[in-house]
Amino acid sequence: MKIDFVGRRAIWFALSSAVIAIGIAALIIKGLAFGIEFKGGTLFEVRFEKSISVAKVRTAIEPFGLGESVIQKAGAKGVFIRTIELNSNRQQEVRDALNKKGAKDFNIQEVGASWGKRLTSGTIIALLVSLVVVSGFIAIRFEYKMGAAAVLALIHDTLVALGLYALVGREVTTSTVAAFLTILGYSLYDTIVIFDRVRENTPGLKLKSYSDMVNFSVNQSLRRSINTSLTSIIPVLSLLLFGGETLKDFAFALLIGLVSGAYSSLFIASPVLAAWKETEPKYVALRKRLAKATPKKS
Repeated sequence: MKIDFVGRRAIWFALSSAVIAIGIAALIIKGLAFGIEFKGGTLFEVRFEKSISVAKVRTAIEPFGLGESVIQKAGAKGVFIRTIELNSNRQQEVRDALNKKGAKDFNIQEVGASWGKRLTSGTIIALLVSLVVVSGFIAIRFEYKMGAAAVLALIHDTLVALGLYALVGREVTTSTVAAFLTILGYSLYDTIVIFDRVRENTPGLKLKSYSDMVNFSVNQSLRRSINTSLTSIIPVLSLLLFGGETLKDFAFALLIGLVSGAYSSLFIASPVLAAWKETEPKYVALRKRLAKATPKKS
């Protein structure tokens, strides 16, 4: 069975546009929930004598105006509490309240807002540099239109991931940043495999239009793309379901990127490349010649 990736591109583009539009609306309305690594604050890592629920921890710190803090379980008896920046006196008040709930070990870290700003700017620079370097490599190794199509797919994956984060309200941490940068590699791998097949099939292009050749190339690479994606998605899904909180942050972003990256390589990058190349005079002429050579059905 062959899928018409290129011929039905309007469907794929409309689907992606709808998902991205919902994500952008969520970003505008709700925004991203940045962790203390980005906006500054105080992190409590607490171990209790017995297992304790998040609700009980929240009730204990609520009298100090910290009811909206991010609280996450860390194993059976551990808890992470991310709050606004607290001075030493307020930290001690929180410790005393948690001691009454059975806390026995504390690890308290403070992150300044200035450090968070540097981390944010560094993250943006890292993303932009990676996009520029990647697009340059593909342009040199293949051609600039392939580079632009690959970068468009990466932008698609980034917008989908950011939109989903805003939609579900999950906290953006340094693990999320690491996952986003990893996403770029996975997405590019699938795209480059397909584009390499397109390049191999281009010299013999006589009996097919460029769009038909791209569609043929994508279908040739389809099994490999599916197998590669599944072998990556399954262990990441296991981390999300059974890993600790830190691993879950990384796995959540990575899972979004893997699924979106597999989709964008097949349904975004390839159709965009085909549509763009079809505007070149030689491929326009080829399409017209093939249309004349095709017998009309009575």
